[in-house]
Amino acid sequence: MNRKQRYDYILDYFRDQMPEVTTELQFASPFQLLVATMLSAQCTDKRINEVTPSLFNRFPDAASMADAEEYEILEYIKSVSYPNSKAKHLHQMASMLVNDFHGEVPDSPDMLVKLPGVGRKTANVVQAVAFGKATMAVDTHVFRVSRRMGLVSRNADTPYKVEKELMQHIPEADIPKAHHWLLLHGRYVCTSRAPHCDKCDFAKICPKVMEGDRLGSRSNKTIDN
Repeated sequence: MNRKQRYDYILDYFRDQMPEVTTELQFASPFQLLVATMLSAQCTDKRINEVTPSLFNRFPDAASMADAEEYEILEYIKSVSYPNSKAKHLHQMASMLVNDFHGEVPDSPDMLVKLPGVGRKTANVVQAVAFGKATMAVDTHVFRVSRRMGLVSRNADTPYKVEKELMQHIPEADIPKAHHWLLLHGRYVCTSRAPHCDKCDFAKICPKVMEGDRLGSRSNKTIDN
């Protein structure tokens, strides 16, 4: 099976089985999506969804968060990973939104990555989910699954390289959904340490065994925010 056939097989499956898909993070506005995505770095969506209801009740928008002190934000996110750093970035991000963007989340990737604590992955998530743009966010799951399943070349050894190769092969209309397809497959089936190959619908076309899974291995530290 060549790469085009592999993409066709996998994408056809997801189109049929998961025609409607989006992030598991809970939010009610682009600002809340941005906050939740920033918090989700090195943390599970389940944990973030436990934290954000009270956080968003207290700080529903950029203005309210910018008016707060860092320690006030910290009180709501103490149970997530790196809470001090994230509280600082959230406050700085909200302040910049208020001062430079009239309190609104920009839909431009160049503007998004200027916000404190916002890297390429987070910017791509916000663009795809909040604004419906064809951007591919590469988190640790997407990175691992893309390499294990032979969707990208061996030279695609960074999140940026994986993103570029996926963008070249996935039709533009599918790109916003493809991030979630690959992410969810990695989160629940093609897991990092003990993939559930017996439950995987792609087992017969997956080259995972050929390299002893070295293709799918990489530290989470390579995945930016």
